[in-house]
Amino acid sequence: MGFVLEGPVLQGASVRLEPLEHRHAADLALAAEEDRDTYAYTWVPRAGEVGAYVDAQLARAATGRLAPYAQVSLATGRAVGATSYWEPRSWRDDDRLDAIEVGFTWLARSAQGTGLNAESKLLLFGHAFEQWGVARVDLKTDARNTRSRTAIERTGARLEGVLRNWSRSWAPGEEGRLRDSAIYSITAGEWPECRRRLEERVTAGTARTA
Repeated sequence: MGFVLEGPVLQGASVRLEPLEHRHAADLALAAEEDRDTYAYTWVPRAGEVGAYVDAQLARAATGRLAPYAQVSLATGRAVGATSYWEPRSWRDDDRLDAIEVGFTWLARSAQGTGLNAESKLLLFGHAFEQWGVARVDLKTDARNTRSRTAIERTGARLEGVLRNWSRSWAPGEEGRLRDSAIYSITAGEWPECRRRLEERVTAGTARTA
């Protein structure tokens, strides 16, 4: 049968990751419009595009290549962003997941810097390494996206390189152009130290919010 990519509900102290559904669309439409200057090279749907965005993510999920989530703030009960497991790979055994990417991530401006993103990563990485037993988790971003690269590096992920003309650009005004992608990874052996760093960030973010 092979590995079936299904993302379970994952809950921490400040965020609950819920499989993306159309019931999240109204919240996501509000979140997406808070301050679009913070998105830079990350594509985030406009409020009027969120319904189609959810449709597209669910269509990708139906192929078995994506498990999309809404990031729900436990403080407000509202969806404040999205993230996903993406591109599952099995090399040694069809029933065993060897690698997964975490991507399609964005957060409303009000949720940035609160520790919520760090806790989402802690939950996603933890499930991948500790439940699925993956050998690696990878992340990628536009090589020019300093904000995103800094956030990725703070998880403890290591830069593997920059792949030129690797995928489409999501930057405004660059429709039809290709971007260079910075590729990062965390391996199973590195996960305990990365987990410690993320736990510290979650604690610090919770303290700032309080």
